[in-house]
Amino acid sequence: MKQRTSEKGAGSQDRGFGRFLRSLLAGVPWSERAEDEEILHLAAPSQAMVRLHNSNGRTRIVGEDRTDIEVRARKIARAESAEAARLLLESIRIVVNEEGNALELDVEVPRKWNRRGYANLELRIPRRFQVHVSAANGKIAIEGIRGAVSAHSTNGSVSLVDVVGDVEVSTTNAKVSCSCTCGRLIARSSNGKIELVGHRGSVNASTSNGLIRAEIEEVGKQGVSLATSNGRIVLELPEQVDAEVDIRVDNGVIRNDRPLCRSQRESDGQIRGRLGNGGSLIKLRTSNGSITLR
Repeated sequence: MKQRTSEKGAGSQDRGFGRFLRSLLAGVPWSERAEDEEILHLAAPSQAMVRLHNSNGRTRIVGEDRTDIEVRARKIARAESAEAARLLLESIRIVVNEEGNALELDVEVPRKWNRRGYANLELRIPRRFQVHVSAANGKIAIEGIRGAVSAHSTNGSVSLVDVVGDVEVSTTNAKVSCSCTCGRLIARSSNGKIELVGHRGSVNASTSNGLIRAEIEEVGKQGVSLATSNGRIVLELPEQVDAEVDIRVDNGVIRNDRPLCRSQRESDGQIRGRLGNGGSLIKLRTSNGSITLR
């Protein structure tokens, strides 16, 4: 009997403590959550272009063999009460502008200091569309596109997979990664690394603080330019390549695993030479870090 009485007392204490915690959390910003999913099916615009701005949330765009556009939005709201979270959720809107020849999408989220709302988007679009995406706080992922891509994110990474077309990507305080891409590629990051795997075409990539690792399967006519202020550079080239090489390190070492014709070591921090018959320029620069050419 004493044991059962003790357990009952402990259970009452636990419930009392739970009520005490809930009373403390009542009115605390973001303590309550509400979410919902919205699905839109839209006709493809005649210009074959999508422009999207997502101010807060993840964005994923997938190219498929289809003729329409599907938009799935997972809306999430956090507020100081369940009612406030519900009201905020209802005010998150996906604004669609179908005027003109391009489709424009914008996520509108009311802002208050004690409430937070965002929408995670997934778009499935015709494969041969051009894509322009900007995001303020969230990751961007794009795959399966056969057209030009422009993606810019602040405080969120950008990832591209299986994209054939000219690419321009930039991030602030995050990583850029591109895999199986083809075309002219421009990549920028202020505080994050850049990784390129299986790229065919020209590359111009730079970051202020971070590693740049690039695996190039085919060098484009405009060559390869990689630069970082504070970080390493690792460049892997195909076995047979014709290019001019210009490597410079201010504070670091150069590791070269490729035989260079007409090689010149002008100083401990600079190497110039020719691969094969020469041609496109491969220019590698870092202020503080090492450079490896493979």
